[in-house]
Amino acid sequence: MRLSFADCVLDTDRHLLTRDGAPVEVEPQVFDLLRLLAENPDRLVTRDELVAMVWLGRIVSESAISARIAAARRAVGDDGKRQAVIRTVARRGLQMAVPVRPDAPAPHAGSSTQRLRFARSPRGRTLAWAQTGSGPPVLRFDWMGTDLELEWQHDPDRKSLEAIGAHHTLVRFNAAGIGRSGLGLPEPDFGRMAEDALAVADAAGLERFAVYGISGGTMPAVTFAARYPGRVSRMVIVGGYAEGIHRRPDPPPAVLSAMVAESWSNPKSPYAAAHLLAYMPECPLEQIDLHARIAHASTTPDGETQLRKMLAEGSILDLLPLLRCPTLVVHSRHDRVHPLSEAHKLATGIPDAELVLLETANHVPLPGHPSWEVFLPLFLDFLAREAEGGAASVVG
Repeated sequence: MRLSFADCVLDTDRHLLTRDGAPVEVEPQVFDLLRLLAENPDRLVTRDELVAMVWLGRIVSESAISARIAAARRAVGDDGKRQAVIRTVARRGLQMAVPVRPDAPAPHAGSSTQRLRFARSPRGRTLAWAQTGSGPPVLRFDWMGTDLELEWQHDPDRKSLEAIGAHHTLVRFNAAGIGRSGLGLPEPDFGRMAEDALAVADAAGLERFAVYGISGGTMPAVTFAARYPGRVSRMVIVGGYAEGIHRRPDPPPAVLSAMVAESWSNPKSPYAAAHLLAYMPECPLEQIDLHARIAHASTTPDGETQLRKMLAEGSILDLLPLLRCPTLVVHSRHDRVHPLSEAHKLATGIPDAELVLLETANHVPLPGHPSWEVFLPLFLDFLAREAEGGAASVVG
């Protein structure tokens, strides 16, 4: 839904605020506050409603509420004295001071469906893959907790795929035993996953291309780049780590592993989404629930246990000096699960790598969050350097 008021448009589907046609970066709670007011333009919204809907009923200080209200006013070009858009009713609550009109949703840039395709791994396993957009090719190594079709149906995820697809041919795949490649994970191994990726690249007609590794997908992505250097033009690593949590001196508390185990054994447990909040504390709860459903559908409990063991005990430190492709390492400054020290290992271990930090506690940048608006131009600009040189290509 698009809600227009004054010179602003609040797009609730895209989690986007624009003013005079230009995007305005707002924190998730500020967006939720504006949405609550815009969806109830003809009545007073009380403080209790604000706390219930924006802070989900948690105890919150008056100063925190005042700070979010002030930020909401700044976002729409208002202020506490003028109150031309958001009016304060003393000791009672807030109300929109301008008319709000619902608009038809913006036309969707891409297709509402995707075509899944299938390749065969060297070991005879089925590999599902999908292609989005057009332009210089990018092969994505996801965080191994996804399902190609469910990801496409999840609107924020699809918009992020289409944002990249507007500039690049983005090829995604599920490794053998994950998501649409069939449940029943074979013995996890980074070398096997690199072989799977090569089979997908060949099936997609990719000759030389950029590699995009996200979180746990970094380890197989680096393994691929080290094994097949002639196929990789550039690499972007987001939320990656060089050593698993069991190899670090300060691993996350054991309670996180316990929450994951309980989550997969009982998807209806309150822990099913709670463990993801450790990774994405600034993510709206409805998106957390959707990510949890996608993750649970992508692997069996045994498969998830194997994957996490492989990642927790894994290390790619010895492969980093072998990489010869320009590499961009992007990491969240306040990531509490995979800390900044892991990004430093990657950036200092890979020759001539670049490191960029995002001001967020979310493990990876998510559409609708200000960090995504910072990340996407960085990502596209870095890949455009190679595209200008004409080195990346799609065969056929």
